[in-house]
Amino acid sequence: MLLAFCYLYAVSEIIISVNNLTKQYLQTQNSGVNNISFNIKQGDIVAIIGESGSGKSTLLKTIYGLIKPDNGEVLLNGKKVKGPDEQLIPGNAEMKMVTQDFSLNIYAKVYDNIASMLSNTDIAGKQQKTMQMMEHLHITKLKDKKIIELSGGEQQRVAIAKALISNTKVLLLDEPFSQVDSLLKNQLRADIKRLAKETGLTVILVSHDPTDGLFLADQLLILKNGELLQNDRPENIYQNPSNLYTAQILGNAVSLTRQEAEQIGVKTVKNMVVFYPEWVELKSNWNSRRFEVKEVYYKGFYDELLLERNGVIIRALQLNSGTHKKNDHVQANIGRFLEF
Repeated sequence: MLLAFCYLYAVSEIIISVNNLTKQYLQTQNSGVNNISFNIKQGDIVAIIGESGSGKSTLLKTIYGLIKPDNGEVLLNGKKVKGPDEQLIPGNAEMKMVTQDFSLNIYAKVYDNIASMLSNTDIAGKQQKTMQMMEHLHITKLKDKKIIELSGGEQQRVAIAKALISNTKVLLLDEPFSQVDSLLKNQLRADIKRLAKETGLTVILVSHDPTDGLFLADQLLILKNGELLQNDRPENIYQNPSNLYTAQILGNAVSLTRQEAEQIGVKTVKNMVVFYPEWVELKSNWNSRRFEVKEVYYKGFYDELLLERNGVIIRALQLNSGTHKKNDHVQANIGRFLEF
């Protein structure tokens, strides 16, 4: 059953356009975002991934209207998003942002924090909508608890519920899982994904953790030093990174110089060779090479192997945990690699 705040939407409709957006804090070095353009479809989840200082939060706040760009513009449904100098209250009424401090009344109850966003003109409707929202985010049992009594993950859910209850069309999340323990991360990610699918809610999140983007996103943006390096579906970017930085930040890729690559039998004409550990084939064939297992890291249903040949270290995955042990010798072939 869809929430009462749902609205009809066209899946292919562009809801946000970012056009040639530039915001620099310092003239002598990259300290914001530079000439960024992209579109966001209504109902999509968009993840902006990058290291600290890459411009993620600046981009998010500029989309919301908290920061005035030096150049370019942001359009919401074809209308310019006003900056803080153009309106009394910064931000946009159709968008809500959840930051890392949550902005909750810590001494008020969960129910009151969420319900405070609705008017008292329809008390019964207000109560019903608040309870529905809590049910969708699995926090109904917390309704009578004060915020100060909640864990970080529980507070995160309350903050999202509070942001969504007032007919929000775009939800912006700044590092949404930074205070959520690993056991709850996947559940919260799944809840956000389900809400977007059921309601047509558009979600834009920034994160330094690539797992957030790979797990959640319909569209993934990779930022580095304020530059948009790649913009595509997560699976396309992961399988075909356009640069070394993207491969390293998304998949903890193995990076080798041309000389190192040649020492393990990989021929290349470019300066760098990159491959993911899962692209290493642990099998004997005509073009495989002999490696020594230097370390075995147990990861649950698989092991990560540290392999060495001619002084070059690479990583590989073995799905049958325990098959190869430290100091064993294995045959390995780099089934696929990228050159940069």
